[in-house]
Amino acid sequence: MRTAPAEAAGAAALAAAEQQQRGSGGRRPSGGCACCAGCPRPAKSSLARALRRRLPQRPGWACALLAYDELIPRRPFCPRAPGAGPLEPSPLLPGWKRSRRELLQCLEGFLRALLTGASLPGPAQPGWERFLGCCRREGLLPAAEGDAGAASRPLVLLLDDNFYYQSMRYEVYQLARKYSLGFCQLFLECPLECCLQRNRLRSDPVPEQTIHLMARKIEMPDLRKNTWEQHSLILSSSDCISEDNEQIMNLLTTALENPERPNEEDVEQKEAARAICAASAVHQADQACRRVISQAMRDAKGKNILPSEMKSLAEELNRLKAEFLEDLRQGKTLKTQYSDPATRVISSFQHEATNVVNKYICK
Repeated sequence: MRTAPAEAAGAAALAAAEQQQRGSGGRRPSGGCACCAGCPRPAKSSLARALRRRLPQRPGWACALLAYDELIPRRPFCPRAPGAGPLEPSPLLPGWKRSRRELLQCLEGFLRALLTGASLPGPAQPGWERFLGCCRREGLLPAAEGDAGAASRPLVLLLDDNFYYQSMRYEVYQLARKYSLGFCQLFLECPLECCLQRNRLRSDPVPEQTIHLMARKIEMPDLRKNTWEQHSLILSSSDCISEDNEQIMNLLTTALENPERPNEEDVEQKEAARAICAASAVHQADQACRRVISQAMRDAKGKNILPSEMKSLAEELNRLKAEFLEDLRQGKTLKTQYSDPATRVISSFQHEATNVVNKYICK
């Protein structure tokens, strides 16, 4: 529980940080997102709360804990009907996926305001009031309304959730990359029987079937396969894990000192690729149009067109081909049912070539 002096000190620190940021030309502060993941009941929430208390004291980082259980409303568990399919490991409202997506949008809105000075989202953003309340309790915002401000110290956001699919954690990584933040994963591994035993001792146990399913579905960090998971630490929760654990501190430090880089498009490389693609389309259309001309000349010869007329026909078809290919190079091809430019040119040329041949036949 934050005391009144602590709240006042937090607000004062934010005000000082805002002044410092304005004086430094609006440079963005360093920070990072840490996903605290694992099956239900491996004591990861207890560890996250301990880190929340410890990190501001030892490394001197600003720290906030965003617990998904608090930010996404829960519902009572309903017994499964006889013959029903397996229970999905989502102990939340039917709109569970939507709630997670809205929470991610709230997190991005906060980060954007914190790091760029943009306005905070308003009540129109679903879930924002609940998210805003959590931010205030964590000392991320002054008590009064205003800009999000910026912390003068590196800000570590501890995200406490099961994150049992890699895709869930990847969404957070994408945010970190978008805003040049550090990213890491603290994954607590716990034997299934230990999770079940701890769950039975809780005042609010989740259905054991949910824990069984999560244990089967959970996707652990794969450092060899996914480069974005390079800053990951897997710990056994059956061990006594201290918030002063050197491995955890090194993980967080490394993530903060190595923020993710946004995707930067290489304009020259992109233009070169586009030129190669365009040249390939022109070459493909040229070869196809040559085949159309050859077939058209054979058809005309079969209609006993005079040799002098055949020469004029060949010249006209080749001029027509040159015009179509130039339009393709200039990007002036007509819209048809074909999305590929080369295919559009070939189709249009074939139609025009038929009209030219018919003109000579009818002479």
